[in-house]
Amino acid sequence: MELHFLGTGAGLPSKIRNVTSLVLDLLPERGTYWMFDCGEGTQHQVLHSRVKLSKLDKMFVTHLHGDHIFGIPGVLSSRSFHGGTQALTIYGPPGVKDYVMASLNLSQTHLTYPIEIQEISEAGGVIFQDDEVTVSAQWLLHGIPSLGYRIVEADRPGEFYPQKAMELGLPPGPLYAALQAGQTVESATGRQITPEDVLGPPRPGRTVTILGDTRPCDAIFDLARDADVLVHEATFSSAQSTLAHAYHHSTTVEAAKAAKRSNVGQLILTHVSARYRPEDVDGLTAEAMQIFPDVHVASDFLTVPIKPKA
Repeated sequence: MELHFLGTGAGLPSKIRNVTSLVLDLLPERGTYWMFDCGEGTQHQVLHSRVKLSKLDKMFVTHLHGDHIFGIPGVLSSRSFHGGTQALTIYGPPGVKDYVMASLNLSQTHLTYPIEIQEISEAGGVIFQDDEVTVSAQWLLHGIPSLGYRIVEADRPGEFYPQKAMELGLPPGPLYAALQAGQTVESATGRQITPEDVLGPPRPGRTVTILGDTRPCDAIFDLARDADVLVHEATFSSAQSTLAHAYHHSTTVEAAKAAKRSNVGQLILTHVSARYRPEDVDGLTAEAMQIFPDVHVASDFLTVPIKPKA
């Protein structure tokens, strides 16, 4: 599980940052990618990454400001040209279906795959769940309705100890995979071997929280509580807190306070205003690190492995 930042800027593209788009790489776990927001030019950013649109099967939209949605029609169209045939589901706030369908219909874009669009209700809550992962959404505090998403991986089997299996009379082979899948197997001598005999304790699944644009609010803590990674907008530095509040955004310090209160493992700051140049990044990082130690200001094409927090 990894995060690929395709765009990390706020409002409009700059020479160093494209507008917002983020991909959760689930290839080892599910064989797919999930995209969070899709600003203008995202399909071009994909060309400079290892993301394959044909393997994209879900898109999560935080809100309907242009820097988060203007790239959707292009990505959907490009997915057809890149061989996408499997269904794709789009989740987002009310209005996202009208926007997507109007864009496709007016441009006479014909997709090679079906799309489903699920608009999230005022109540939020769990929007997707299967045996491997649960995704929930809550409403944040922005100038227009804006969502945050919490992605929770199911607990994983404990570490497999092949030496224990061999000591119990089970040679290497397909039965090892069965044990790791939770099945009881039988050795050549008829002995019943359970997963508990050869596996360590279950490993907690990882949790990733990805927020849309927001001022500080209580929903952030519900979404981010004990997450391994929190992706939080930090449009402005702490010196611009008045401007951040006026435009319904957060500062680096406010994001760091949210990470600390939520007991997350790592904080990734994104959605950075174009007023900040590369030489400003160290300062933005430093003021957040005064409050929360493990923080990184994302740049375009940054890849972050999702590791369980210590």
